[in-house]
Amino acid sequence: MEQKVHQGRNVKRFREMLGIKQEALAFDLGEEWNQKKISILEQKEVVEEVLLQKISEVMKIPVEAFQNFDEEQAINVISNTFTSNDTSTLNAINSNCNFNPLDKMVELYERMLQQQREMIEKLEQLLQNK
Repeated sequence: MEQKVHQGRNVKRFREMLGIKQEALAFDLGEEWNQKKISILEQKEVVEEVLLQKISEVMKIPVEAFQNFDEEQAINVISNTFTSNDTSTLNAINSNCNFNPLDKMVELYERMLQQQREMIEKLEQLLQNK
């Protein structure tokens, strides 16, 4: 049975991982956005390509992450990797793997930290302007 990727749920997952509130994402997406619209967006199984591109720019996460991330598959990869003492397990999952998944996780974490710093700066500017 093929699992369908839920793009709206992925937007929510990555937003939460970055520590971004719905209101903050709405603010970054523009005047026509609000918390309620973000909530509705996150319930959509398929999100329009143009909108995913804009969210990608705001959150600094590749569009492909929203389109392809499957939590169940990721959990299986992680559990298979960390429950085995065999260090080649991760490479065995995808023999065509031409990058180190750990490096990608570090890269994502660093991007998340940078995003958080930028969000704090924006909030400080907003507070100063009031």
